[in-house]
Amino acid sequence: MLLAEHFRALTRIGAAGRRLWGSQPFGDRRKQVGVLHSLSGTMAISETSLKDVALMTFEEINAKGGVLGMKIEPVVVDPASNWPLFAEKARQLISQDKVAAVFGCWTSVSRKSVLPVFEELNGLLYYPVQYEGEELSQNVFYTGAAPNQQAIPAVEYLMSKEGGGATRFFLLGTDYVYPRTTNKILRAFLKSKNVAEKDIEEIYTPFGHSDYQTIVAQIKAFGAGGRAAVISTINGDSNVPFYKELGNQGLKATDIPVVAFSVGEEELRGIDTKPLVGHLAAWNYFMSVKNPANTEFIKKWKAYVKKNKLPGGDSRVTNDPMEATYVGIHMWAQAVQKAGSLKVDDVRKAMSGQTFKAPSGYTLKMDETNHHLWKPVMIGEVQGNGQFDVVWKTDGPVRAQPWSPFIAGNEKREQAKR
Repeated sequence: MLLAEHFRALTRIGAAGRRLWGSQPFGDRRKQVGVLHSLSGTMAISETSLKDVALMTFEEINAKGGVLGMKIEPVVVDPASNWPLFAEKARQLISQDKVAAVFGCWTSVSRKSVLPVFEELNGLLYYPVQYEGEELSQNVFYTGAAPNQQAIPAVEYLMSKEGGGATRFFLLGTDYVYPRTTNKILRAFLKSKNVAEKDIEEIYTPFGHSDYQTIVAQIKAFGAGGRAAVISTINGDSNVPFYKELGNQGLKATDIPVVAFSVGEEELRGIDTKPLVGHLAAWNYFMSVKNPANTEFIKKWKAYVKKNKLPGGDSRVTNDPMEATYVGIHMWAQAVQKAGSLKVDDVRKAMSGQTFKAPSGYTLKMDETNHHLWKPVMIGEVQGNGQFDVVWKTDGPVRAQPWSPFIAGNEKREQAKR
């Protein structure tokens, strides 16, 4: 009898201990990771949501046991849309905070700023935004699109009968490396399709530019020549005045369609999109796609926004770079588990061939040789509610070409990397 009571007492103590452990499952076992996104300045409109979805993803992974039994602790810094400050913050995260990996950057100028730091200190950056290619670092995993996964298919669509049969192109971008290099690639591509130089206009504006009245008037005049399209690589909060000016001047997609590479649901939030219906964006994910993985992703995001009382509340949306952030973090966690290690060299090896069922509805793979994701390509049409209707997509994920075949000498570079 006493033995039975003693056993029951031990059982109760054990259960209490398990409850205590369950409330603090990690104890002192935790590992820091970095979040490097602009939370102020011209890029905050785009990057703040990437910080938010990163924190949601870490919370999701921690709820399932973390990595190697350790809790992931994010260290969030704000480089404030200041490109040299990105490098300083990256050095701080790697050298002082000893983070296992960093998830961040949007613009290519910020990525170019931090790249020497990651290579010098052997850090690991997960970069979640479409970019111009012409880069392949062993210290970066690129979860956004290369030009052949966004820019080239978008222009091919515009030139097709389905996309309007455009033969004249107005290239408008923010003045930095991504738009200029992308447009260099597009010029070579258009030349290969027998588009004459006189049928290509190219204009750049600085970061934070807000007066698009003259430029939209130029676009309107260019469009009057017929069979024209605008390719926009405007980045950051300049997209808001640009799209508002399109509406102000009554420039409809039926007059001259605009296809954007850096405008998604987040940038259109708060803009009256009714005058913009029919304009386009090229991405690898849209919030509107219908599949179980995306339904779950949106549900988690909405719940996270509500629980944490994030600014914008119910109006908060998901977009492509958020999905790329989510996929990248999960792949990193999977690679850590596979490697049984948080060491950069071990995780790098384990990232090769990693797969993840993404909210896009496709199973994405990290390429075994080029540090880029295989991604589907989608073209969406702006709707009156600020969402996009997918009007064209590839049959499946496309392998990235970091070195564009439309830049001379890249064929040899691509072969050398294999």
